[in-house]
Amino acid sequence: MQNDNPIQEKSYNFSLAIIPLCQKLQESQKEYIISKQLFKSWTSIWANVEEAIGWFSRADFSAKMGIAYKEARESSYWLRLLRDIWNISPQEFETIHWQCEEILRILTAILKTSKIN
Repeated sequence: MQNDNPIQEKSYNFSLAIIPLCQKLQESQKEYIISKQLFKSWTSIWANVEEAIGWFSRADFSAKMGIAYKEARESSYWLRLLRDIWNISPQEFETIHWQCEEILRILTAILKTSKIN
């Protein structure tokens, strides 16, 4: 996905990493609980970013981006838990977790800017 909106592009690219990870965990390791939680929190990031882009008011925009931020933090938590319990390879974890942390940094900047304006 080539897009001029960094958060939209990053959240989409994050999904391209999360979906195969969740599928792999469910198929090869029979891990359903945490991978489903990760999948839910990830889909909420993406959905709220998309909803914020179509905002009706500044308050609506900030609220949706705030939810996306909280869900990104939750995704980071589930990823760390999966790493420690299900032995995700360090390289796979670092790649995906770095994407999540990058989304968190962008969302933090967006939220700070939206409060200033």
